[in-house]
Amino acid sequence: MPTQSAVAPSGLEKLLFLAGSVLVLAVLAVWVFGVGCGGEQPTGAKPVVTGPAVPRESFEGETHLQNVRQITFGGENAEAYWSFSMDELIFQATVPPYTADQIFIMNPKGGDVRLVSTGKGRTTCAYFLPGDERIVYSSTHAAGDAPPKPPAFDRKLGYVWPIFNAYEIYTAKRDGSDLQLLASSPGYDAEPTVSPAGDRIVFTSTRDGDLDLYSMAIDGSDVKRLTTAPGYDGGAFFSWDGKKIVWRAPNRDHVDVEETKALLARQLVRPSKLEIWIMNADGSGKKMVTNNGAANFGPFWHPDGKRIIFSSNMHDPRGGNFELYMVNVETLKTERITHFARKRPGAHRSDDFDGFPMFTKDGKTLVFCSNRYNDKPNETNVFVADWVD
Repeated sequence: MPTQSAVAPSGLEKLLFLAGSVLVLAVLAVWVFGVGCGGEQPTGAKPVVTGPAVPRESFEGETHLQNVRQITFGGENAEAYWSFSMDELIFQATVPPYTADQIFIMNPKGGDVRLVSTGKGRTTCAYFLPGDERIVYSSTHAAGDAPPKPPAFDRKLGYVWPIFNAYEIYTAKRDGSDLQLLASSPGYDAEPTVSPAGDRIVFTSTRDGDLDLYSMAIDGSDVKRLTTAPGYDGGAFFSWDGKKIVWRAPNRDHVDVEETKALLARQLVRPSKLEIWIMNADGSGKKMVTNNGAANFGPFWHPDGKRIIFSSNMHDPRGGNFELYMVNVETLKTERITHFARKRPGAHRSDDFDGFPMFTKDGKTLVFCSNRYNDKPNETNVFVADWVD
């Protein structure tokens, strides 16, 4: 997602961010947007290298993570989310023969991987629908087989995300067949995630002139706008009881409204300073639960409904290293969860990434994406770990 999906996607980076961290940002931004242009999968091709799972050591200080397993190997793999039955993962990957993200399904050991998107355009932010017989995701394929290209880096403009108006939200059977348009507007529609209660989908859209959150029924009806304040609202997830939503958005006191409008007119958004927010599922009771001025994203609820795990570069003044953190929504106390910050040969600062966390419903297992244990620089892979409170 920006994705968000929106990192990116979502939807929505991968996944994501920041001035001074262009290389890492390009990797993170794939979380939402991908890179380059792609085509159909050749017959018999197996572009995603997965399983069997390989045991990996957690790093010093990662006391909540045990029995860490790597389940993808190579390329850019991100936004892996559990099925309702908790026995499959749906994720996006930029791997040969594709040069932009496509959607795949696999089991938690990295096996039985299969392509479920069209192989065309650029996709992001996939999720299972209740019953696990259908999926929902965002795609640009209707606008052309080749994925839209992100803008070239402009030093004067700084780091920005493209918000492609070609993104629409689709639903399909779990094998990718019976593709149906679910949400569409003249602008951006992406970053859909589904309530565990099975009744609503939350997504980001520009249909009313800004990047706001909306919810809709599972069949695409009953669309309701949830946010109205200026600035990007995205990367939303429901709590396990379906009563609350967590998402990323700027500190409203620090929004440059004119710059925001100017960037959006060019299908761009600046993601370098986004906080974590919560609200009720109907859009009431909005509350900012971080206030660190950093690039915070990929939030997900712990099953206890009191804590949120998310990714942030708050500890890195240069902005290149992202780690997982957990915040208590009542006390606002924040705890660092991962400690992956190595210095690469010749590097002047750490530039590694942990992000896109999602718990299982029982809170015993965490899936996340990381640069750790890469064979090549800038690869992002999917990891599964036992969670210890």
